[in-house]
Amino acid sequence: MEQIAIQDSKTVQTRLVLPPDTNHLDTIFGGKVLAYIDEIAALTAMKHAKSAVVTASIDSVDFLSSAKVGDSLTLEAFVTYTGTNSMEVYVKVTAHDLIKNEERLTTESFLTMVAVNEEGKPVPVPNVFPVTEEEKRLYLTAPSRKENRENRANIR
Repeated sequence: MEQIAIQDSKTVQTRLVLPPDTNHLDTIFGGKVLAYIDEIAALTAMKHAKSAVVTASIDSVDFLSSAKVGDSLTLEAFVTYTGTNSMEVYVKVTAHDLIKNEERLTTESFLTMVAVNEEGKPVPVPNVFPVTEEEKRLYLTAPSRKENRENRANIR
């Protein structure tokens, strides 16, 4: 099976936080951030698998701080681990106050995406290998996150 460096799946997007994206506190709606996360995870997984993908789960979303009107959001995503047909994708979101030149991590998330063919049936994906320290840490801790997902599924 083909192996691809984790960094080869890396995808980055930048968005501007506008008034319609925010609540009464002028901070971005969590649901808007979730939509951005799902979109970039799909793009990242499609880039890796070279096929269509579907979201199987959003395993965790940690909102660490908020972004406000006028901030730019940078979303960075990459495939951290692969199964036969599935990919774990890590997404981190950073807010930048462009006037004050301040940056802060706002959100971290792990999603599971499944590669599918034209009929919607799962198809195999290439394996990944880590290069950077961050990639190695996330790759080595992925099996425990996978076990947690499986345990959640077994509860149903």
